[in-house]
Order: sequence, then structure tokens, then C-alpha cells
Amino acid sequence: MSGQNGEPKSGILKELTWRDMIKQQTHQEELDQVLSEGSVSLYCGFDPTADSLHAGSLLPIIALAQFRRHGHKPMALVGGATGLIGDPTGKSAERELITEEQVQKNIDGIRVQLRTILDRALEMHTDQLSDDVKNALHEPTPIVNNADWMKPWSFIDFLRDVGKHFKVNTMLARDSVKDRLENRDQGISYTEFSYMLIQGYDFLHLFKEKSCALQIGGSDQWGNITAGTDLIRRTESKSAFGLTLPLLTNSQGKKYGKSEAGAIWLDAERTSPYEFYQYWYNLDDEDIPRLMRVFTLLPEEEVDALSAQIESKNRPQQVKEKFAHEVTWLVHGKEAADKAVRVSKMLFGEEISGLTDKELADLFKDAPSFELEAARLESGVPIADLLVESGMQKSKGAARRLLKQNGVYINNKRFGQEERDVTREDLSSETMLVLRAGKKNQCVVKIV
Repeated sequence: MSGQNGEPKSGILKELTWRDMIKQQTHQEELDQVLSEGSVSLYCGFDPTADSLHAGSLLPIIALAQFRRHGHKPMALVGGATGLIGDPTGKSAERELITEEQVQKNIDGIRVQLRTILDRALEMHTDQLSDDVKNALHEPTPIVNNADWMKPWSFIDFLRDVGKHFKVNTMLARDSVKDRLENRDQGISYTEFSYMLIQGYDFLHLFKEKSCALQIGGSDQWGNITAGTDLIRRTESKSAFGLTLPLLTNSQGKKYGKSEAGAIWLDAERTSPYEFYQYWYNLDDEDIPRLMRVFTLLPEEEVDALSAQIESKNRPQQVKEKFAHEVTWLVHGKEAADKAVRVSKMLFGEEISGLTDKELADLFKDAPSFELEAARLESGVPIADLLVESGMQKSKGAARRLLKQNGVYINNKRFGQEERDVTREDLSSETMLVLRAGKKNQCVVKIV
């Protein structure tokens, strides 16, 4: 039975409950009992549809991290086999098949991300961790690939030993199948229809080989997850469990993890740490309290205090900075998160220095730019000439008047009234500097 007032007994389910991270559970009381009695092995699957995961994958990664922080034994599964098939869940049309070489390339990319983030989650806010968990900090999170056990199967053997346990009428009732069948123009291929059998067998294999008793995933995976729990109970006559996470949407009903420019990737080359930080920082104030519970590892007392600060409109920007820093820290590391905060403040007047070209370009992507030949910079360019050539001032006379008014800045540092030359020493990145006239008129000067 659950604890008092229906509250879970197990620490992890208590944690996930107050964080609003549970959508569905199979055999809820039995699962709670098992989790409260000792360490449980569990897994979550990630299909390699790209060589990077995106922000939509962050919730299940954090859920795995929470289980490990409570002393359980999570593992991540990369779908070397299922990635070749394509999950029909949530898709109105057949996925295009990708090559085995591309699947392997994608696996190589997401394997590094999964391990890095899951292991980093044990290094954050360690005062909340038990001594047993702290002692296991050196152990990397296991990552398995379902191609390792699926490829040896023959088609006939798989149908005989696995397929016979799946009823077609039950499979047809799954939402992912039913929705596609209702679309007569698209339908569903036998390939995608078989996806459920492979995911169900993954659970059975990990149950037998790794004592894995729990699978977690997004709420759209409920049918695939229960296919696995049913298969285990049918073939092994033992208990296995499923738990799904909620679909998170903002106050306008849109999924998190996408910006106007597209997906928010976990790969720093696709979405820079600064862009990643800005995505979370710029979310609506009203969404922040819930997102802090879900996407950070901050303890309940601190989340409640920060949420109260947002709701009372007491320096909400400070709370959003804390929230965005925490998520960026988890994905990209503390140094990158600290730098993202510092870089973002450069937009509001702090001196611009120590950036790479990419970081500076990301920061001022909406500002106009002007190209300057490298040879001219080596010999020095009069500041008045640069103001005119960049289009920031109409004449050298106007530029000189602005200088006398202390209205010229390079890299947010006041240039002064002296009409000196701009040289390579004024660069704020490898080949760029930021010229500003007045409070808001900015231009990125690129050396070519």
C-alpha cells in the first residue's frame, strides 16, 4: 500500500510526484513497494533519428538521473535496431528509412550526450545525495544498444518465439496504429507495425539479462511500454512495470524544445550553450515554476522559494537566470553555463571580451554587420572613418561630434573623446569587434 494520504512510500516516486513528472504507471502500489524495498534496474530508450538529441529528450534523461540519485540503477538504450525500423508513434506518415551507417553515426553522437549528462547529474547538488550514491559516483551510467541482441535473430525464430505472444487485435487498438489506419492515404507499413514487437522484446531481454524491472518513457510510449510489461508477465510469470512522463506544453499549448529557428539541440555545435541558455531564459514567466520542478535538480524548498518569487513578481528575471543556468549547467557543464550568463549580460552593456567568433556572432545575430579588410586593421583605421564606412554615422563631422559627447563604444567599452585608430587590439573575438554609437545603434565589424 502507499503511504499516508496516498503518498508514495518510495523516495523516487515521492520525488517524481512533487515534480509533476508522472503521467501513468502500471501496477502503481506494487511498483511503489518494489522501489521502496531496494535498488531497482530500469531503462529508457532513445532512437537515433539524428546525431544529437534535442530538448524534447531532456525530460526522460532527467528522469533517469533522478532514479540514480535515489540509488536505483538506470540505463539508457540506444535503438540501433529500432532506429532502422522507425517508430510510428506521433507520426501521421511513414518515416523515411535511414541507412545503417547513418544510424551508427547517430548512435555515436547521442551515446556521448547521454553518458555526459547522466553522469554530470550526479555531480550537481551533491548535498542531496545519500552516501551510497556518492560512493558510486565513479561508475558510468550503462548504455546498451538493442542491435546487439536483435540482429542475431532470424525472422522465423522471432515470429515463433516473440510474435506469437502479440495479439493483432490488441496491436490495432494502440493509438499509434489506430491513428494511422484512420488515415487511408497513409496507412501503416508492416515495418512500422512491427516496431511494437521489437520494443516489447527489448524489455524482455533486459529483464532476463540485466534484471531490468521498469521501463520509463514519454506518455506517447505507453502502448509500447505496456507491450513489454505484458510480454514479461506472459512469458516469465513475473512482475515488470512501466512509468510514463507527461507531455509538457507551454501556456499556449506548444511543446517545449523548439524555437522559431527550429529544434533546440543538446549538441553545442548545433545549438550553442548561449542559444540554449537564451531559449530557457526567454520562456514565459508563468511557465517557470513548473519547469523548474521538471528540468532542474534543485531541491523542493529552493524551487518553492524561487516559484514564490516569480509569482510575486519579485525580481523574476533573477529567477529565470537561475533556472536557465541550471538547465545549461546540466547539459553543457558549469563553465559553459557561467559563460552563457556572462555573454547574455554583454547584450545589456557589460564589456564584450573573451569570446569566440561563433559566440559573438550568436550574441549579435540580429545586429547589422560590416566587413573590413585585415590589412587596413593592421595599419589602423581612424574611428571616424569606421563610423562612416559602417553606416553608423552620415559624415566624419557627425562622428567627431559623437566622440566629443562620449557616445562611441567598442565592445561596450566607452571609446573616449580621443580620435585614435582602431587596431587589432580592439578585437573582442578572433576576427570581430562590436561598434556602438549611442545607446542602441550597434554594428558587428568582421575582419576579412
